Amino acid sequence: MSLNRYRLRHLVKNKHKGAIRANKLLETPDKLIGLILLGNNFVNILASSISTIIALKIGGDGAIAIAAGLLTLVILIFAEVAPKTVAARFPEKIAFPAAWVYIPLLKILYPMVWVINWIANGLIRLLGFNLSKGSDANLSPEELKTVLNEAGKLIPSRHRSMLLSILDLEKVTVEDIMIPRNEIVGIDLNDDWNDTIELLIHGHHTRIPVYRDDINQVIGIIHVRSIMHTLAQKELTPEGLLESVRDTYFVPEATPLNTQLLNFQRNERRIGLVVDEYGDIQGLVTLEDILEEIVGEFTSDPTTTLRDIQLQKDGAYIVDGSANIRELNKTMRWELPADGPKTFSGLITEHLENIPSTNISVKIAGYPIEIIQTQGNKVKVARILPNMRIKPKHEN
Repeated sequence: MSLNRYRLRHLVKNKHKGAIRANKLLETPDKLIGLILLGNNFVNILASSISTIIALKIGGDGAIAIAAGLLTLVILIFAEVAPKTVAARFPEKIAFPAAWVYIPLLKILYPMVWVINWIANGLIRLLGFNLSKGSDANLSPEELKTVLNEAGKLIPSRHRSMLLSILDLEKVTVEDIMIPRNEIVGIDLNDDWNDTIELLIHGHHTRIPVYRDDINQVIGIIHVRSIMHTLAQKELTPEGLLESVRDTYFVPEATPLNTQLLNFQRNERRIGLVVDEYGDIQGLVTLEDILEEIVGEFTSDPTTTLRDIQLQKDGAYIVDGSANIRELNKTMRWELPADGPKTFSGLITEHLENIPSTNISVKIAGYPIEIIQTQGNKVKVARILPNMRIKPKHEN
């Protein structure tokens, strides 16, 4: 009963003979328990009877109490505590050899075990328990996370982090990781053609949205590789660009990442434009963005990973207002509230319940934040001092 069921199934798949026999016994636990307790109680009662007879012959009635005490001590140590402690600590070493004994014993004593189980199961049903349902051996996602966290050295920390990230994908939506609309790099067909060529040659993206005037009037997505030859020959024209444009793939902003990962695979896409309930484009998401949620950022230096952060000599950070809060928390290991606004500017504005002005200081989640520059109705630049954070009382 102490065997790890998942390890047992693994050993069964590997054709381990002892595991196969143990697993067969555990398929009918009521019969196994009936057999073990039948033998256990028979031996204990037999020992008690023999000790009573010996005590009467040696010391008379007065010796029965002494014999009972000694027998209790012997049974507790040698038949209960010691063997069961060993079995609980080293279940495989005890269970696999024992299975070779239990299976033939169960066949021999099956009639008695069947009668005992029939009576016991009938009593259990009278008490209102449904034996057909049994216990659910499957692990919930939260329980599986606990298993991974407790795995210790069995799973490298890097692999454990990736597995935990996969389990958390369903809790994160496309909206949480998308590139905001104002940061989308795209080709406006109404711009100067030389600027478009410059973007195609020197741009850092291989897939670029193509639109007219506004991103909501998107025409499609261009893969730079598909026009590389004509671009190199300086023969690319606006008409030739449009011929290579692929239709746009739209993604609802509330789509969980695990679902979107499958959608990208199913539709053979690597990029999509994120839309809200009204169909307006809110941002852009790529397959690489989702993969980074699993494996981490593809760059190792946090200050290069987040271009919106600049480390100061006093340990403070200058943070751009458009920085994504989840990215800040994940990369910088901060604990800013991430269940509301998505950007640093939005977090400050929501906290103040007003459009802030410069040279104002606030404290959010224990972090001192100083507003350095505003632009229009948002915070453009702020200064945060994580080394002076005061942990809120509710986190203690």
